[in-house]
Amino acid sequence: MTVSFESLLRELAPQVLGILVRRHGQFDICEDAVQEALLAAAAQWPRDGVPDRPRAWLLTVADRSLVDHWRADSARRHREAAVALETARRPPAEPGDDTLILMFLCGHPALSPPAQVALTLRAVGGLTTTQIAAAFLVPEATMSQRIRRAKQRIRDAGARFELPAAHEREHRLDVVLHVLYLIFTEGHTASSGPRLLRDDLTAEAIRLTRTLHRLVPGECEVAGLLALMLLTDARRASRTDESGSIVPLADQDRGRWDAAAIAEGRRLLTRTLGTGPVGPYQVQAAIAALHDEAPTADQTDWPQILALYDVLARVTPGPIVTLSRAVAVAAVHGPAAGLAELGTLDADDRMAHTHRLEAVRAHLLEEAGDADAARESYLRAARATTSLPEQRYLTRRAARLRGPQPE
Repeated sequence: MTVSFESLLRELAPQVLGILVRRHGQFDICEDAVQEALLAAAAQWPRDGVPDRPRAWLLTVADRSLVDHWRADSARRHREAAVALETARRPPAEPGDDTLILMFLCGHPALSPPAQVALTLRAVGGLTTTQIAAAFLVPEATMSQRIRRAKQRIRDAGARFELPAAHEREHRLDVVLHVLYLIFTEGHTASSGPRLLRDDLTAEAIRLTRTLHRLVPGECEVAGLLALMLLTDARRASRTDESGSIVPLADQDRGRWDAAAIAEGRRLLTRTLGTGPVGPYQVQAAIAALHDEAPTADQTDWPQILALYDVLARVTPGPIVTLSRAVAVAAVHGPAAGLAELGTLDADDRMAHTHRLEAVRAHLLEEAGDADAARESYLRAARATTSLPEQRYLTRRAARLRGPQPE
């Protein structure tokens, strides 16, 4: 299947699902039917061509799948009667775009973050269970069970296919943004496996965030998240070398950065800042913009970046913000000051399951000239990560600091 087919199917998937749920109810069964239709299209369209009315084609196939399901059900008469009654109570299904409702539904607070991510990628992103499982390096059966349980929890919670009430909407939008941020982060730096980058996930996160921005253009944090993704993803081509090894930000070829993505991200940020409450995604986007605007690493405006991290620490305090702020502190005030900042995280249990604290500590110890301590920290970080590119990078950094070997 070509990229054009994939793009069309991902665009149509939430539209078809929205129409089916409005028509029949039962989100979980309708979502399964849409998946059946997408798989049929993936097999037939490349061979036979895209139908003149591709959405109608998908709706027809999905409806047939639903009929087959109900006919196979031993209690189909009761189910069909209940569906007919519920359908009669609903307004006719409109051919509009229900993507926003689906995003809110997949970000339901009854779900865990991993389940929200998986369900968003499948119901809104149009990815198959196989694709999602491959993206997160888990068995397909595991991912299938996760999605099945997520849909069961939504049903048990009595969630309705409608926009949340106004008092819920802000919180639910925060959840949706967090889910999109998690998808992008996993694509930008894969948490495990042989590759640093997962272009499929970053591209899907940007596509979905663009869609959300189109649906709620007045939401500053949605624009901020899209700007952050664009400004960060702009460096993708230079983050690894030809062998797939990690290239640190300071050593990257800035001529390979995506100038169009940087320009778009900056425009979004310029239009957004000052028009409403400043949230964490806008602040992070402003930090990313300062990195992208620097002609060289030495010309990075670290004092301004540190000032923005101070703002971020007030807006959304947490260990990851402290960790990133320590790098800025070191750049402005020296590695000893950065190491002192890191020391505040040593007793934080939230950092126990990540290698990043030791990786940053190693870098700052190296900057401070303590080669032995830096080497030990690099090795501890390498043992703690399940990402093979990060393991190799950290191990090489440690090897560079090894003292003279006896003859």
